[in-house]
Amino acid sequence: MPNSTTVTEFLLMRFSDLWELRVLHAILFLLMYSTTLMGNLLIATVTTFDKTLHTPMYFFLRNMSVLDMCFISVTVPKACAIFLLNNREISMTGCAAQIFLVISCATAELLFLTIMAYDRYVAICHPLHYPVIMNPRFCVQMTLSSIFSSLIYAGVHTGNTFRLSFCESNVVHQFFCDIPSLLKLSCSDIFINEVTIFFSAVAIVGGCFFCIIVSYIHIFSAVLKFPTKGERRKAFSTCVPHILVVTIFVCSVNTVYINPTSNSPTIQDMIISVFYSIVPPLLNPIIYSLRNKQIKEAVKGIMRRLFCSEKQ
Repeated sequence: MPNSTTVTEFLLMRFSDLWELRVLHAILFLLMYSTTLMGNLLIATVTTFDKTLHTPMYFFLRNMSVLDMCFISVTVPKACAIFLLNNREISMTGCAAQIFLVISCATAELLFLTIMAYDRYVAICHPLHYPVIMNPRFCVQMTLSSIFSSLIYAGVHTGNTFRLSFCESNVVHQFFCDIPSLLKLSCSDIFINEVTIFFSAVAIVGGCFFCIIVSYIHIFSAVLKFPTKGERRKAFSTCVPHILVVTIFVCSVNTVYINPTSNSPTIQDMIISVFYSIVPPLLNPIIYSLRNKQIKEAVKGIMRRLFCSEKQ
C-alpha cells in the first residue's frame, strides 16, 4: 500500500487517561488478581494433599484451578503496568504470545467446564456406573486431550492472524492483545479470518455450551426426583451458579468473537473482555469449591495440622 508504515509493535489501551482512574483500575485489577491466585492456590493445595479429595471431581477442580491461575496471569499483570506506567508498548512477538496463551487458556477453560458438567451428570444420573466411567485413566485422557486441543486451536488462530499485514495504526483498542482488535488494524484481506473465527466459535463454543446445558437438563430432571426438599435445594444451589458462570463466559466470548470487526465502542469491548478473561477465574474458586463442605473441612484439617506442628 502506498504511504503505509509496517507495524513492528503495538500500543495497548487504558480504560481512562486520568491518573486517578488509572490508579483505581489498577487497584481493582490487582485485588481481583490476588483473590483469584489465593483462591485457586488454596484449592490446588488442598485437593493435592488431602487424600479424601482424590476423586475425579476434585481432580478436574485442581486442574482448572491451575489453569485459572495461568489464564488471569496472561492479561492482568501487563494491564496493571499499562494503567500505572506510560509503557503501553508490546512487541509483535509479545502480542502473538499473549493471543496464543489467552485463546489456549480460554478454550481449555471451556473444555474443562464441559468435562466437569459431564462428571456431575454421571455422578447424579448414573451413580452406580460412576467409578467405571470416570476412572483415573479416562480423567487423565480427557485432561490431556483438552490441553492439546486448546494448544492446537490457539496455534491455528494465532498463525492465521499474524500472516496478515499491519500498517498505519498500531493502537490496539484493548488492554491486552486479542484477535478482533488486531483484525481491525490489518490492511490485508481478513475474510478468511472472519469466516474461520465465526465457524470455529460456533462449533467449539456452541458445541460445548450445548453439551453443558444438556448435562444440566438431565441433572435437574434427576434432582427433581429427590425425596426431600433439602436435597433438591442443595443440588440446585450448586448447579445454578455453575450455569451462571458458564453463561457469562460463553456469552462474553461470543459477543467479542462472533463479529470480530464490529464497530462497537472501545470501552464496551474492553469491559466485555473482562467477563471472559478475568471474571471466570475469579468466580470459579468461590462457586465450584469454597462453597463446598468437603473443601472447607479439608482446609480446616490442614490448618489444624499446621497449628499442632507449630505448637510442638
